Amino acid sequence: MLIGEVARRSGVSARMLRHYESLGLVRPSGRTGSGYREYSGEDIRRIFHIESLRSLGLSLREIGRALDDPGFTPSALVGDLIRQTSERIAAETELLTRLRRIDAADPADWEHVLQVVSLLQALGSKSADARQRAALSSVDEVPVPVEALVDAALSETEPNVAGAIRWALARSGDGGSELLAQGLRSPVAAVRERAVQSLAEMPGGEAAAYLRDALANPDAVVRGYAALVLGSRGAADAVPTLIDMIVEGRNDIDAADALSVLADDTATADRIAAGLVDRLAQHTTEAPARGRLTQALAGIPGTTASRALAELSHDEDRAVALTATYLLRLRDG
Repeated sequence: MLIGEVARRSGVSARMLRHYESLGLVRPSGRTGSGYREYSGEDIRRIFHIESLRSLGLSLREIGRALDDPGFTPSALVGDLIRQTSERIAAETELLTRLRRIDAADPADWEHVLQVVSLLQALGSKSADARQRAALSSVDEVPVPVEALVDAALSETEPNVAGAIRWALARSGDGGSELLAQGLRSPVAAVRERAVQSLAEMPGGEAAAYLRDALANPDAVVRGYAALVLGSRGAADAVPTLIDMIVEGRNDIDAADALSVLADDTATADRIAAGLVDRLAQHTTEAPARGRLTQALAGIPGTTASRALAELSHDEDRAVALTATYLLRLRDG
């Protein structure tokens, strides 16, 4: 088969076929009487092999070695290709993210573009001071796209810088709450915790709704943080989670304080007291937890809590009985 026909069937140009020949990758098996290259079926199969390996990103030199060296093993080379491709994809993804964030900033001119780029670079700096300055300046000087602030909030480990980023994020406008809520589903516990902390500082009903959703989060830390924040805002939805925290001994003092804040009317106070009493009565509630629940009743006003303490003053658990007796005296006093 002549070179033109080979080019047509293989999709490899005649010029590239001559280049392969110059490199020794493909040598036509024969020549016609007029001196034209003539390719055999084996030559054509080799051309297809070359193109297949090129599609994997191998260089022509690597392809020649792969086809001609009987002892060649592909594992190391394929591993290198995987690593190189992963690095290239990561770099391209980072560039695409940066371009999208610049586009989201809706720059008016190239000076504005350069300012946004500078702030984005500062947010990703290794210097904590640079990151903090970038977060603070993003509010009044050059607005940073909310996506960049959310990423920074979810990745920041320095407490002072994290506070500055959350402050900037709370003033960045719409969109931040939804992105932070996605962080609550992260497989990384630290990211989930930063997400709920940031949501707690976001204004508006949308952030509060996501915090209510977080009360059902599988992560106990996320549930607890959301409950403490909502409790401090008077949201009765947080009551069951706060009682769970007391039983489990997780920030139980803060949880009890939040319950006492919520108990600002008779109906809510009675509901909280009933919830505490119900957990006290469960046979699965262990002695330390019963002690914490009894102490929590101290901050709940109303007759339901008082009656519960009166009954608990005769509890078979001496520590619970003594605690209830002491608390009753304080209430009477």
